[in-house]
Amino acid sequence: MNTILVTGGAGFIGGCFLRHAIAEWGCRAVNFDKLTYAGNLDSLASIVSDPRYFFVEGDVTDGAAVGRAIADHQPTAIVHFAAESHVDRSIDGPAEFVRTNVQGTFELLDAARRYFAGLSPRRRAEFRFLHVSTDEVYGSLGPDGLFTESSPYDPSSPYSASKAASDHFARAYHRTYGLPVLVTNCSNNYGPCQFPEKLIPLMILNALEGKPLPIYGDGQNVRDWLFVEDHCRALRLVLERGRPGETYNIGGNCERTNIDVVETICRVVDELRPDLPHAPCRSLIKHVPDRPGHDRRYAIDAGKIRRELGWTPEHDFDSGIRLTVRWYLENRRWVARVSSGAYRRERLGLLREVA
Repeated sequence: MNTILVTGGAGFIGGCFLRHAIAEWGCRAVNFDKLTYAGNLDSLASIVSDPRYFFVEGDVTDGAAVGRAIADHQPTAIVHFAAESHVDRSIDGPAEFVRTNVQGTFELLDAARRYFAGLSPRRRAEFRFLHVSTDEVYGSLGPDGLFTESSPYDPSSPYSASKAASDHFARAYHRTYGLPVLVTNCSNNYGPCQFPEKLIPLMILNALEGKPLPIYGDGQNVRDWLFVEDHCRALRLVLERGRPGETYNIGGNCERTNIDVVETICRVVDELRPDLPHAPCRSLIKHVPDRPGHDRRYAIDAGKIRRELGWTPEHDFDSGIRLTVRWYLENRRWVARVSSGAYRRERLGLLREVA
C-alpha cells in the first residue's frame, strides 16, 4: 500500500486530497499539519477513524519534526500543500508568509532530500515530491492571453512572492540533487470546507445572514475558477504519471469577473433559500476600496496536463457553485465551529493610508 505524506492536510485543498486518497484511491495517508486558524480537522470527519489515516501535528518550518514524520512513516510520496494562502493577510503580515511558504518549503525539501538519498534504487524510482502552488506567481494578465508553464514569474503580493520563491526552491532541488519534484500551479479553487475568508464562502455565508457583500474596486477583476475536487483529481494524475522536473498548470477554464461570481452566488442562494427576509441577495452587494496591488486578470492554459495526462475538469462554474452553496447550507455546524475562532469575516489587507 502506497503511503502519502500530506502537509497542510487539515486545510481546504489538502483536506479534499486526503479524503479522496483514503476513500477512493486506497492509500495510506499521513496528515502533517500545524492546525493554524484555517486548519480544521472537522473537514476530515469521514476518514479520521480509518486505520489508513494518521495525523501528526507539526510545523513545516521545524526541520526536525518534518524529518521524524518522514522517517517514521516512510512515504512513497510527499504532497506539499502547507502554506499561508490569503493575499489580504500577506499584506497585513508578510513575515509569516516568508516563514511558512519559503522556509517551510525549504525544510521539507531538505528533509525529503536526505530521506531520498537513503532509499533503495527501487524505492528511489517510485518516490515523488509534489509541490502545489498557484497561478498568482505569474502576476497579472491583460485582457487577452493565458498563463502557460513557461510564463515568466511576476508576483504582485507578498503571498505570491513567497509562493514564487518556494517554486524556485522546489525546482532547484530537482536540478541540483535529483529529487523527483513535480510542481503544479493552479487557478482559484472553491468548493466545500473552504475557510470563509476567501471570496466564494464569504459571499455565501454573508448572503445567507443578510450581511454586506463587499466587492473590491469595480468588480471587474477576472479569475479562472477551479472546483476543488477537479483539482485533486488532477493532482493524483500528476503524482502517478507526471514527469519529474516538470510543471503542470491546472485551471478550470471558468473565467469570471468578481462581480459575476457574486451575482451567480446570489441567484443560487435566492433559489435555494427563497424564504430569506433580505432577498434578493443582490441588494447586499457593496463596492469597497480595492486591494493594494490587486492583479486584474488570471487565466490558465491547461493544455499540457490535458495532452500529457488526459485531465479535464468535470465541473463547470454553474454546477460547482450550486454544489458549493448547497454544501454550506447543509453544514451549518461546520460553519459555526470554523467561525468560532479569531476571524470574524472582517476586511483584511488594508494599508494604513487606505484605511
